[in-house]
Amino acid sequence: MKAKRKQRLIYLATVLFSIVYLFVGFRLATGGEPIFDPEYNGSVKARVEVINEVKEETVTLNGMDSQTGYTIYFEARMLSGDLKDQVVYAVQFIDPYYYPQPARVSEGDKVLIFLDSELDPQADWVLMEYVRTDAMLWLGLFFAAGILLFGRMKGVNTIVSLAFTCLAVFVVFIPAVLDGQNIYVWAIVTSVYIILMTMFIVYGANRKSLAAGLGCFAGTLVAGLLTMIMDAIIHLTGMLNEESLYLTMLNSEIDLKGVIFGAIIIGAIGAIMDVSMSIASSLEEISQVTDHPTPALLIRSGLSIGRDIMGTMANTLVLAYIGSGLSVVLLLVAHNGSLLELLNREMIIVEILQALAGSIGILMTIPLTSLISALLLRRAQNKAVLEQAGQEKTGEEPRPNLWEIPLEDPDYDPFAPAEKKTGGMNETEPAEPGSAEHKEA
Repeated sequence: MKAKRKQRLIYLATVLFSIVYLFVGFRLATGGEPIFDPEYNGSVKARVEVINEVKEETVTLNGMDSQTGYTIYFEARMLSGDLKDQVVYAVQFIDPYYYPQPARVSEGDKVLIFLDSELDPQADWVLMEYVRTDAMLWLGLFFAAGILLFGRMKGVNTIVSLAFTCLAVFVVFIPAVLDGQNIYVWAIVTSVYIILMTMFIVYGANRKSLAAGLGCFAGTLVAGLLTMIMDAIIHLTGMLNEESLYLTMLNSEIDLKGVIFGAIIIGAIGAIMDVSMSIASSLEEISQVTDHPTPALLIRSGLSIGRDIMGTMANTLVLAYIGSGLSVVLLLVAHNGSLLELLNREMIIVEILQALAGSIGILMTIPLTSLISALLLRRAQNKAVLEQAGQEKTGEEPRPNLWEIPLEDPDYDPFAPAEKKTGGMNETEPAEPGSAEHKEA
């Protein structure tokens, strides 16, 4: 009961700390100013009710192909804003020279429209975008339901930690970057917070979480240091694409090379955390079912487990980075004359750096987490031995010591039956008289 109560207190303390961190971090990152303009009312959510008229315009492209554009007039009922529940006249423009063309509105569609009576005299409102958040919300609810179905209480904790992780990135880290603050500091602070918060909320405060957290931090630190070293060697500028140029125009104090550092750290931390927890959890289980788990045995087991995890996690990072920039990669491949020129483009180099730095971080997490877990388990063993010695002095019956470590014994089998030392030789303990084993003998 005391242990459960302690875990609950730590859980609540972590949640309260997370709330304080988000509030204080937001104030430091933005000075208390809202991220989005609260007075902006340019786009309003509406539902298309009636299609009034469709005008077509066909143009010829390259003297051969023809493309049709549309001007669609419709009535829409406001779903938000000061004009909620009122019906307004709106228009959708589909440019014949634009490809691929957006979908034509139909009755029942939810859209975003903005007020502009100068574009067309027949309609005061113009279609801006389709409302896509509703469908994504349902998909998110399906994801949450799956987590709760399979994870139950741990699934609840997973959703809570995921929510805090997203808030830490979008409410603290990104506003700090846009404000021109030190990206390196904020990336490290955000990473440490995510690691500690996830471990305490999802797994609780225990030896396993401590080992996984330290291993994850060490692996993330390796990835960050590699990024900074390679940044100096390969002469990165951070000017990867048009978005990088827009960032400098928005705020010249934004460190574009720091953005690369933050992207690599934030992008790799999830996979590194997965690897560290898998190893720490496996070694904890081995220590519970094995009579004599030596540190060497635990480290070897951790390395063996890590070898199985390593390939899939490295693939996860590499494929994730390739998938996120697939359109750009296709464009660069199509418009480059040589492979050498393509591979030396800064955009491609950064993608490769992200994959390699993250994968090396995962690789180093395996031995580091194994070593940390072995040291923590050895410390627990020493504590158990001291407790047993104290009980023997006071005359109490000693607890069974599962941590008696044989020294150098290459033939030692941790899963073999326990043996009793007699006269310098290891012999199996004889069965008690009257037992089933004694009768069979």
